[in-house]
Amino acid sequence: MADITATSLAQHFLKSALIEDNCFQSTDAFLTWFSAKKTNHHFSVRRIPFSKLTQWFFEEATSNLKHASGRFFSIEGIRVTTNVGPVSSWDQPIINQPEIGILGIITREIDGVLYFLMQAKMEPGNVNILQLSPTVQATKSNFTQVHGGKLPPYLEYFLERKKSRFLIDMLQTEQGGRFLHKRNRNMIVMIDHDIEVLDDFCWLTLGQIKRFLRCDNFVNMDARSVLSCIPFPNWYLGHESAQHMLPATSDDFSRSLILSLLCPDSSACHSLCEILSWFTELKTKYQIHVERIPLKDVRHWKRTDFEICHERYPLFSVIAVSVEAGTREVFSWTQPLLMEQQQGLLGFLTKKINGTLHFLMQAKLEPGNRDGIEIAPTVSCSALTFKQTSGFPIPFLERFVNAHPCHIRYDVVQSEEGGRFYHFLNRNMVIELDECETIEAPENYIWMTLGQIMELVKHGYMNIDARTLLSCIGLQK
Repeated sequence: MADITATSLAQHFLKSALIEDNCFQSTDAFLTWFSAKKTNHHFSVRRIPFSKLTQWFFEEATSNLKHASGRFFSIEGIRVTTNVGPVSSWDQPIINQPEIGILGIITREIDGVLYFLMQAKMEPGNVNILQLSPTVQATKSNFTQVHGGKLPPYLEYFLERKKSRFLIDMLQTEQGGRFLHKRNRNMIVMIDHDIEVLDDFCWLTLGQIKRFLRCDNFVNMDARSVLSCIPFPNWYLGHESAQHMLPATSDDFSRSLILSLLCPDSSACHSLCEILSWFTELKTKYQIHVERIPLKDVRHWKRTDFEICHERYPLFSVIAVSVEAGTREVFSWTQPLLMEQQQGLLGFLTKKINGTLHFLMQAKLEPGNRDGIEIAPTVSCSALTFKQTSGFPIPFLERFVNAHPCHIRYDVVQSEEGGRFYHFLNRNMVIELDECETIEAPENYIWMTLGQIMELVKHGYMNIDARTLLSCIGLQK
């Protein structure tokens, strides 16, 4: 596929997304293989007091939690002031990890179908330990072997251009409420030859992966982030081509999705130029100032032997764990993790406007964002129960909490990244409103087609919540 064009590549991705037949193994055989991994490999995680951390320490002058190597990540403090929202100032701990990691998937075309090399990977923070992961999921400290362990398998295909063809290579951000200016390189590379498939790896079609995205806590956050960057055919192909590519058995919402992908900008509720102007105006209007401060100076947070937590509210906390793993580059280690006290909710409101499916997106301000605001789903809310009971204003939340089943197009619980977060779960939802229903949206909300959203993903406008939720939207047969 050396002469593949951008359009034909997008068509290949779409074809794989609509196919679940696998020449390597059936979906049932894969599930049997995947389940066996849970019992065949030893992996244990237990909470420990901070005093039992090895190679990690609280810095004397600041109380920042750091690794002895000076690499990996640290837990520091920030002080935030803003002119947006009901809270104008607060302090909090945050993960500072300035390295750019690699999240990458190898793909290969076999008999006209793209297959993706995925990994069954255990992470200490996963609620169910084992989840489906990208081919490579590594921080720079990992692949420069700061931990003294082995190199991640297949890493060379993402570092050496002569070994593969780079199809997707984008810098994308992580959670702006938990990471300070964190970005990862999201990659898909293509090979044209056989490679050894190691024990914890397997080839899957995109259609199979999309099926697993309809299961709770199956496909991990890093895989979802990479998958969200996949380009599907754009509107230049035309509606007639889109109708031809969809199988006749596709449901109505799937057909609406692909037509929203292919909708000409001139037929959308807002042009892409208007959306960019809306976003630029908000970036100049919404102000946020973030000051890095010592962890010991963070107000209203306390440190005990086992956690760093808020004095009053059930927000996230910092904990320590000890890990034993039979399948990782390092077999045992200790580390801090961020633990969420309650489940969150991520959701898209969708409706047809002038016959085309649109998504209600928000410009959201978070302290860890490099540019202050990014584009997020309609609802992007952590600590859901606390915010509901405390009267914290969250526009459109009730549309999801009280949604009638006939309007729900997607409803699955997904885990956040298990290498930094402990049992951090979000309910992911997509709701389709009646076309006749009107909504009064605040100034930081705007309707977009799926095609416009995917165009903005390419340029780094969408936050991690929007991207991972986008990856879950499937084209159903």
